[in-house]
This record gives sequence, structure tokens and C-alpha cells, in this order.
Amino acid sequence: MRTPLAQSVFGLLLVTGTLLGATPPLGKAATAAGAPPLLWAFVISFGAGAILLAGLLATGRGLGLTPHKLRFYLLAAIVSYAIPNVLLFSAVPHLGAGYSGIMFTLSPVITLTMSIALGVQPPNRLGIIGIAVGFIGALIVATTRGAAGAPASIGWVVVGLMIPISLAAGNVYRSFDWPADAGPTELAAGSHLASAAIVFAGLFLTGDMASFALLPTIPWITLAQITSAAAMFVFFFRLQEVGGPVYLSQIGYVAAAIGLLAGIFLLGERYAALTWVGALIIAAGVALTTRAQRNAQ
Repeated sequence: MRTPLAQSVFGLLLVTGTLLGATPPLGKAATAAGAPPLLWAFVISFGAGAILLAGLLATGRGLGLTPHKLRFYLLAAIVSYAIPNVLLFSAVPHLGAGYSGIMFTLSPVITLTMSIALGVQPPNRLGIIGIAVGFIGALIVATTRGAAGAPASIGWVVVGLMIPISLAAGNVYRSFDWPADAGPTELAAGSHLASAAIVFAGLFLTGDMASFALLPTIPWITLAQITSAAAMFVFFFRLQEVGGPVYLSQIGYVAAAIGLLAGIFLLGERYAALTWVGALIIAAGVALTTRAQRNAQ
């Protein structure tokens, strides 16, 4: 990728976060139409993986199938896509698109926590303060339990909190095990196709194969989800390559803003004042962890 956008870390952050932010409202619309979480996770991974692979083949390239790349495809698929997508689409009907989007904002704080714990990044005072502030904001948001007037059970809040934990684990893993001879589009295609295979197996084992018949009844939602996912992951892996795991995780902040706006103005969701307070505190924690990351570089 040699375009001006591909060279701009901030531009990549905005585009990737905006495309990611479209996922919760689209997922809520799909699940409201009857799509099970495993089906919608398959739609994203197979659609994105197939389009990206077609792009590679059109330019005379393909998927590298070395042992290292195969390991990367499989592990990245599990921790970065299959698990968080199934969690997201399971939780979004109960928590709301906007609230689920707020969960993305915790990814930078958890990413830094994991990076410090695993020795990928040395601890520093500012980073520790940012982690603490983000944790306080998360606790405040968790107490509101979703959209105003329709509180979800604590169990669904816990499911929502597992989303940024899985995303953070993926951020750290991909930076740690990135194949030196692989480009971002190749890795995005391979890991998504691996995720699609895993989720398809889940659909088969749970007896949900008949749910594929639902997709022709929601063609525009399906097309919008596949298109946005394919575009997002091209920029996502490029941002990972040039920005690193903690900067990458800030896409959650942009995604949360998009998810909240879509939830409020398109889906009619409303959130308590305390939810907004917690979101702002999380944003402050993200700002501190980002500053800590920059100081460490």
C-alpha cells in the first residue's frame, strides 16, 4: 500500500475505527432479523477473507502456507476474530450497539496491561495511571448495564467486557508473531478464512446450518457488513504494521463514537448520563496510555 492514506498513521486510525464502528449496529440489525451470532461472525470472516483473497490472486499473489504463517492464521483467527465476533453478536441485542461499542474503548488499556505483563513493554508510571483510570471508567459503564430503561443482566455485561480482552490479546499476539515475509492483505485474508472455517464448524456442530437461508432475506445488511469488513481489515493490518499494538487498539475509541451515534440516531437507543461519564473517563485513560506508549518509543 503506497497511497498517502497508507502512509498516514492517524488517517489509518480514523478509517479503520469508522469501519469497525459500523459492525455493532449492523450486527444488531442482523440479529434482530433472526441471524444467530455464529452466522454473522461467519458472514464477516468469510466475506472479508474471500474478497481479500480475490484481490491477492488478481495481482498474482496468494496465501503463503509456511508453518509460521499457518500458525499465525489459526491463532489470529481464534483470538482476534472468531471469539470477539461471537461475543459481540451475542451481547449486542442485550447491551445495545452503542454500549457494545464502548467496550472497544477498553482495548488500548488492556493491550498496554498485557504488554507490560508479558514484558513486551516496560512498565511506567503514566501507563499505570492510564490503566487505573480506564478501569474506573469501565466499572462505571458496567454499572449502567446497557441502554437506558432496558438494563441487561450482569452476565451479558461480563460477556461484553470479554470483547476488549480478546481484542487486546489479538493485538499483542499479532505484533509478537507477525511473519517477517508477509504483507497485511495476505495476513488479513488468511486469518479471516481460518476464522470462517472455525465458525462454520461451530454452526455445523450446533445444528444452525439452516440459518444460512436467512441471508437472502437481508441482502443489504449482509452486503454492507461484508464490504465494510473487507475494507476495514486491509487498513487494520496496515495500521498494525506501522503503528504497533497499542496505537492500533485506539481504533476502539473511533469505533465507539460511530457505534454510539448509529445506535442513537439510527436504532433509537438511549443511554444514561452515567454511561457517558464512564465513557469519558475511559477516554481519559486511553489518552494516558497512548501518551505512555509514545514516551516509551
